[in-house]
Amino acid sequence: MKKEEIFSILVQHAREVVPELEQHHFQWDDRLADLGANSVDRAEIVMMTLEALSLQIPRIELSEARNLGGLAEILHEKMQHA
Repeated sequence: MKKEEIFSILVQHAREVVPELEQHHFQWDDRLADLGANSVDRAEIVMMTLEALSLQIPRIELSEARNLGGLAEILHEKMQHA
């Protein structure tokens, strides 16, 4: 799976969890916190994405991500080694 596909899954879940983002044009450098997603929303988005990708990794391994693009890159890397 390509990074762009993972990014699209993240965006889809962000829109499901935070309906106010339905019309937002997501960029790789968007930060969920800056877009109004609280910590519970962000955890849910990550959980839903991990389930969609069939990945089981400790959440702490995702803590280095500073934005959606960074998160997509980390998840892509984890998928390559899964």
